[in-house]
Amino acid sequence: MSAGPALDPRILEICAAVREAGGRALVVGGRVRDELLGDPEPKDVDVEVFGLALEALQELLARSGSVIEVGRAFGVLRLKGLDADFSLPRRDSKVGAGHRGFDVTCDPGMDPADAALRRDLTINAISKDPLTGEILDPLGGRADLERGVLRAADASQFADDPLRGVRVAQFAARFEMEPDAELRELCARLDLSELPGERIAEELRKLLLRARRPSIGLRFLEQTRLLRYLPELDALRGVPQDPRWHPEGDVWVHTLRVVDEAAALRDGAAGDADAPLALMLAALCHDTGKPATTVEQDGRVVSPGHDVAGVELTRALLRGLRFSNALVDRVAALVRDHLAPALYPRDAAGPRAYRRLARRLAVAGSSLRELERLARADQLGRTTPAALAREFPDGDTFLERAAALEVTDRGLPDVVQGRHLIERGLEPGRRFGEILDRCRELQDETGWDDPARILDAVLADG
Repeated sequence: MSAGPALDPRILEICAAVREAGGRALVVGGRVRDELLGDPEPKDVDVEVFGLALEALQELLARSGSVIEVGRAFGVLRLKGLDADFSLPRRDSKVGAGHRGFDVTCDPGMDPADAALRRDLTINAISKDPLTGEILDPLGGRADLERGVLRAADASQFADDPLRGVRVAQFAARFEMEPDAELRELCARLDLSELPGERIAEELRKLLLRARRPSIGLRFLEQTRLLRYLPELDALRGVPQDPRWHPEGDVWVHTLRVVDEAAALRDGAAGDADAPLALMLAALCHDTGKPATTVEQDGRVVSPGHDVAGVELTRALLRGLRFSNALVDRVAALVRDHLAPALYPRDAAGPRAYRRLARRLAVAGSSLRELERLARADQLGRTTPAALAREFPDGDTFLERAAALEVTDRGLPDVVQGRHLIERGLEPGRRFGEILDRCRELQDETGWDDPARILDAVLADG
């Protein structure tokens, strides 16, 4: 195990103060796991404090700054300005159905080995004494890391939080580890129906943004029948496609390949915080319209209008997961137009089409460049000769034409504004808006950037 990056000295000082007060502070969970995996920048710091009551821990932390009660009922405290959680070991007793039916009792006297059983997986049940460097691994999580196997920390408690099924999926994908047979069976029995959408979304976010091959986790959800709780995705399984364009298989098989291709492109999707996630969600949702539109015509499988049909299904899925409205709009816009980078060059689309598309995407917070990334993942997520050769010439042409029109990363702003009409003596009203619409269309058609010229032409036309 590499030493990993040093903990913040303030954390070490608090751990030392815990020891002086008769307790023991252990770094637990993801930080220790990631260090063992050789991650040069493990981020999460969770400190579990044994042997001190919650009030004593709070008083101890208060000596170093302002204490924040993140979850006092769960024995979790933070110190303002310090990126670490301090918690007491606790016992959870289930008293009813669903994820909310728990009584939580802090138990400072609990042994670290017993506390480890409350974790979801053995690889997350490893702890470390930051003052001595001692590793505590009562459940064999370190050996599981070395073998690449995911195991439940305690099979009898695993189902207490159904979200663990989705967590297993994202860990399987991120670390490319294999859940053992018992863990697969435990996950297959879980009921996710009562989970808040945002909790599922957070695990999907990690799966899509941190895994080299997100398809591993998505396939696990399918194999354990947990995908049924995401019905818009579950519906993709078994939907046929024309083998000429999709020799790789059905829509779900294609989607898994597209998501992996998008993962290879997401790091280039810089510019704003939502860009990588927007690309990944669009890759996941781009063909959600196919189940409703796929038919056989003249011996061929076709899905006319699946791009448009996928918009509301995408919105339904992402809204159910409580993603922000801005992100939902952005992903829906990408889904709606995901065919454009392949079709525009083939159809010899003119400047007006590119400008209008750029404007439409810009309203939703996206761009032609982002759309081309999605289309490239869509094309490479196949087993056609061009895809296997890693070629997407239509996408290259699409970007070249967008660049020539200076609309690759933005939609052109309206040249003619309301003030220009007011200067001409026009009063705001219905005709006011109609004139602005016609000015916008003429701008997109011609590329003119002189407001007087555009307005003169529109007014002269009546």
